[in-house]
Amino acid sequence: MYIIKTPKLIRKLFPNYLWNKSRKKPYVYFTFDDGPIPEVTPWVLDTLQDYDMHGTFFCVGDNVRKHSKIYDRLISEGHSVGNHSYSHKSGWSTDAENYLNDVELCSSFVQSDLYRPPYGRLKPQQAEAIRHQYKIVMWDILSGDFDQSITAEQCYQNVIQNLKPGSIIVFHDNIKSFEVLKQVLPRVLQYCQLHGLTSKPLKYSSKKKELAIA
Repeated sequence: MYIIKTPKLIRKLFPNYLWNKSRKKPYVYFTFDDGPIPEVTPWVLDTLQDYDMHGTFFCVGDNVRKHSKIYDRLISEGHSVGNHSYSHKSGWSTDAENYLNDVELCSSFVQSDLYRPPYGRLKPQQAEAIRHQYKIVMWDILSGDFDQSITAEQCYQNVIQNLKPGSIIVFHDNIKSFEVLKQVLPRVLQYCQLHGLTSKPLKYSSKKKELAIA
């Protein structure tokens, strides 16, 4: 079970997380989690290039280690990156020390001040430590591309029915999501063009502090 559109109550409960950007500018923010993956990420980059759009890739450190040339490509093409942990651990089922060590290991491969927790799951102690070093980026639209029980059309509607300026949208550049993503991403990018919206990379700059358990 997951929520497509993040409710206002959840955003208010976690005000230190980034849920969306300014609603006053004609920009949206497509994000891609879990890559880089050779079978998927280059296709995403080609597709974004076709529409002159840019995104933010929340990378798994172990995938960057294995596929560094793809990582270098997305940087060179003007996309931004974020830390998505080294081995995609769930914060809810991992103790704070091991979780933070995994985030720190990812930082050896992904140079960014942005962090997105795998599955969107963080314990308070983990979040408190991480937010002193990173901006924790969540979303206001979860496309559902990973959900193999829905159709590509349903995924497309999940996005466009909730899309507005400032939206941060989650897609996945992984194998599981690829069949749906291939059908949905070009249509969503075309929709944005027709409605005067441009996809921009997320940017954030913070003063780095040591990542440690409070």
